Amino acid sequence: MDNRCKELMLKIARIAIKEEFSGHKELTPEVKERLIQMCPELAKPGAVFVTINERSSLRGCIGSLVPYRPLIDDIIQNAKAAAFQDPRFPPLTPQEFDKITIEISLLGEPKPLEYKDIEDLKRKIRPGIDGVVLKLDGKQATFLPQVWEDLKDFDQFFAHLCLKAGLPPNCLEYHPQIYVYQVEKFEEQHS
Repeated sequence: MDNRCKELMLKIARIAIKEEFSGHKELTPEVKERLIQMCPELAKPGAVFVTINERSSLRGCIGSLVPYRPLIDDIIQNAKAAAFQDPRFPPLTPQEFDKITIEISLLGEPKPLEYKDIEDLKRKIRPGIDGVVLKLDGKQATFLPQVWEDLKDFDQFFAHLCLKAGLPPNCLEYHPQIYVYQVEKFEEQHS
């Protein structure tokens, strides 16, 4: 993805959040069409996670694991969801809007990772590179690769991922399905 498209994607996410405050729809079908002409990738199916940070603390993060709608729509919907529907945080306020930074992670396709046991999984997982989806008993959760920055230890990373899925922290002992994916991450640069 070229830098112009990345900057456009970040602008789209910011406008999507802003229009919820103003009540004025800026991302009309005509505007979306012009944006797609500037960056044709926006029309293709894509999956993104939109992360909102306030003073470098997480303030919301919602996304799609697999592409099922045009990239432009995935960005708009996930930006709004990260700002207003992340169950871990109250909805973003207009006062916070100018203090946030937006980060977008463009996801590659999650691929199943076969492993024999926890030690084998430990050898195959690449901290800092792999995003991980964990599935067990109808429950699932994911951590983006950047979560390794905060949870550097394999055991800690997977204990938190198990808990996020609503499973016990030792859920790896029950041999859950594991999928890995990589992301292309970019964020707003504040001058």
